[in-house]
Amino acid sequence: MSTRHLLPIATRQETAGLAWRLVARHRLPLVASIVSFVLAGLCALVAPWMLGHIVDLVIEGAPARELTTAAVVIGVAAVGGGLFTWASVAFLARAGEPALAELREDVLDKALALDSARVEAAGTGDLLSRVGDDARTVASSLTEIVPTLVNSLVLVAFTAAGLFALDWRLGLAGLGALPFYVMGLRWYLPKSGPYYARERVAQGERAQAMVSGLQGAPTVRAFGMSADQVATIEDRSDEARTISVTVFRLLTRFGARSNRAELIGLLLVLTTGFLLVRADSTTVGAVTAAALYFHRLFNPINALLYIFDSVQSTGASLSRLAGVSLLPPPPARPGSLPAAPGPLTLAGIDHAYVEGRPVLSSVAVTIAPGERVALVGATGAGKTTLGAIAAGVLPPTSGRVDLAGTSLAELPSSVLRQRVSLINQDFYVFAGTVRDAVTLVAADATDDAVRAALETVSALGWVEALPDGLDTVIGGGAHPLTPAQAQHLALARIALADPWFVVLDEATAEAGSAGARDLERAALAVTEGRGALVVAHRLTQSESADRVLVMHEGRVVEEGSHDELLRSGGRYAELWAAWSGS
Repeated sequence: MSTRHLLPIATRQETAGLAWRLVARHRLPLVASIVSFVLAGLCALVAPWMLGHIVDLVIEGAPARELTTAAVVIGVAAVGGGLFTWASVAFLARAGEPALAELREDVLDKALALDSARVEAAGTGDLLSRVGDDARTVASSLTEIVPTLVNSLVLVAFTAAGLFALDWRLGLAGLGALPFYVMGLRWYLPKSGPYYARERVAQGERAQAMVSGLQGAPTVRAFGMSADQVATIEDRSDEARTISVTVFRLLTRFGARSNRAELIGLLLVLTTGFLLVRADSTTVGAVTAAALYFHRLFNPINALLYIFDSVQSTGASLSRLAGVSLLPPPPARPGSLPAAPGPLTLAGIDHAYVEGRPVLSSVAVTIAPGERVALVGATGAGKTTLGAIAAGVLPPTSGRVDLAGTSLAELPSSVLRQRVSLINQDFYVFAGTVRDAVTLVAADATDDAVRAALETVSALGWVEALPDGLDTVIGGGAHPLTPAQAQHLALARIALADPWFVVLDEATAEAGSAGARDLERAALAVTEGRGALVVAHRLTQSESADRVLVMHEGRVVEEGSHDELLRSGGRYAELWAAWSGS
């Protein structure tokens, strides 16, 4: 099993409390649904009762008119039962779907508010499996499992009452099967419950392995690790499959115990009925109705027993969603900023993803408003980590990051994101129009403002050449964008947001040689007039910077302008010589 720190899973009490609070906000359709389920259950009692009555009428030689009346009553009850069943499901959807939507929104809100370090510690697969697989499981249960569960409970309760109404002795005979059902459940539930919880975790591990493999596909192929990565995915899949097969085996054995209980119950009802009829204590019609009632119990009881399989699966998913939903809100941050831009200061920054293995050590950087600082160094020097800390995305292990004299830790997220923006090399194209992709940072922006932002990053030309211009739909399954075009839109968002500082973490790395120069010019344009920390993928980016910081093994080892560092003949000069071939 994984040693990662998974996101919390709510207890049964916490999950039940959350579910009730969500559903209770929609009491009227919930009450209407319960009433409809009850009426549908009452209608279901009519047919067996009337069939037993018809048997007695036939034995007594009653006129055909009475038989016809009984048949009409059965038909009316069947139509009524169908209508009430439809109404019960419809009202349940009116109560449950809004509650589920609120839960999804709350989970997504809490997930987006999670600290990036917390998400990395849990693994993106854990979070993805919750908002994906678990949410889908709960949604399907609302339309399939819950109606079956409630309807079965009502039918079992009313049918048992009908048995006792016919004859208390027939009712007791039917109850004789109850201990055998209970024995089956007591055997099954303790064994299967833990497996469902493990199955959900295993699915998260499988999702994590697949996400990691897909995100790192170029690296995996470059180092010939494809077979190892596929083997890892197979191992995670095998673990999830093994748990599922084990649960299915338990389920089939549970089914045998359920069939045994049905056989015993029906034998008890028929035997008791035979003895009562022989003693003239009841009629053949009553015994017929009792047998039909008990036979009618097969489906709802089996549904209840087998639905425990789905209920436990749904419960495991719901508890994982509730675990995220019940996370405490982030602490209030009362900090504020002055109207005028101030410096971005990093002092005494240390950071370690794993204790005892520092990535950054005693880093101190100050970036003035309007200053463009380039960050260079070999792979693994700590550039990306420092950029994330400067942007307020990653809290440092120790040290302080201030913006205009206020610690980033004290600033509300909305204020921080308005003043400091981050673009990295992992581009993502959001589904929607080009306009939507740019106005993510300012929903009320006018088309003129959007065009001005696109013009700033030299993207307006190719956007207007699209089939529908700003209205062109992009994203999954729509008009495809190149990596350079996707990054153009990301840079346009920065121009539209107009922050004080921008952190560019190798934002042009994925463009390829064809689009690299265009993106570098766009990145230079978007940093014009605002402070910038540029993690330089190409050293041409450092050439145009006001100041260059050279990192080595988590420390800033050189600092100065491009020309000054070349004249000093230090590490930067070596990097430049290797880059330029001179």
